[in-house]
Amino acid sequence: MTFTAWTLTTLVVLLIIATVTDVRRQMVYNWNTYPGIVLGFVLRWMDGGQPALEDSVKGFVTCGGLMLVCFVLFGLGGGDLKLIAMIGAFLGFERGVEALLWTLVLGGVLGAVVIVWQNGFVNILVSVWRQIRRMVQSRGWVPVAPAGRQQLQQPLFLAPAGLLAVLIVTADLWWGF
Repeated sequence: MTFTAWTLTTLVVLLIIATVTDVRRQMVYNWNTYPGIVLGFVLRWMDGGQPALEDSVKGFVTCGGLMLVCFVLFGLGGGDLKLIAMIGAFLGFERGVEALLWTLVLGGVLGAVVIVWQNGFVNILVSVWRQIRRMVQSRGWVPVAPAGRQQLQQPLFLAPAGLLAVLIVTADLWWGF
């Protein structure tokens, strides 16, 4: 599939906007994602005609569908769902799924870094040790205390992870322009 510099640049600009709003307000807005999805379809059609548009629709449906499962089962935000669906619309099936996987991995890593930064590595190790000791003493599963749960419930910023993922997945294309 062919991509033009305009298509990829448009996607990166939309992701930069989403990253700023996600980090500042913990929101990925519809005014960014809905036009982005439409632009993804239109620009891909302009890049490669009917086959590129079909690939774009496959990417949108697959990435959006997988994130819909995460939305329903795991409480992922609706803005993040639409953001990943938009990435799928721009990148198509293969690159879209690859970007989705990179986004989830990078989002998890960024989330872990934030938790360690806010709580301290030593405090986390001490908490894990205490939890393991409680489980050994009771010879079974012991729920984590509410204070421990609160430390782990940090907002997850998928827009910055999505931006990094798209740059990784499309790195080979940028060198060709």
